Amino acid sequence: MHNLPKFIIILFFILYSGCGIYKPVDAKKVSPTGSERAKKNIEEGRGVGLFGQMSRKGGTFEFANANELWRASLDVIDFMPLASVNYSGGIIITDWYSGDEGTNETVKISIRFLTNEIRSDALEIKMFTKSCNNQNNCVTSEISGNLVTEIKKEILKRAAQYEKEDPNKQKNPNKSSG
Repeated sequence: MHNLPKFIIILFFILYSGCGIYKPVDAKKVSPTGSERAKKNIEEGRGVGLFGQMSRKGGTFEFANANELWRASLDVIDFMPLASVNYSGGIIITDWYSGDEGTNETVKISIRFLTNEIRSDALEIKMFTKSCNNQNNCVTSEISGNLVTEIKKEILKRAAQYEKEDPNKQKNPNKSSG
């Protein structure tokens, strides 16, 4: 019974040193000043936040307003509530939407960005419709055809207009003007 506290202490040190928390450091490479060490840790993206949350390294972000396809897509479907929007994943999904409260049919749109270039194969658009009767029995089906094509055309037209209006965009000297 007397050896139990020693065993716990030894076990603690074995676990503590084996989990990677303690790392020996060369004293010549580390500043003795705490503020300099903190500054270096911040520059390297290391540190611990409140309640054990690790601080994340900063990065370079491309904002959605710089992407004409993204902006045009959001403008075209701005009347619909959004369920999921992920710029880095390249997808916009709307929530189910109905223009009339009296109707039992709702529509959902999914837009996947395949490239940032403004061209006809840059977007994959899927539309779904859901019809429910009074007993809440619903049937969901995918819409294809003219409506999907019209939405895609409108997005591409607006994206081309945004690109043309952007003073920061340089014209490609390899393209012939004609």
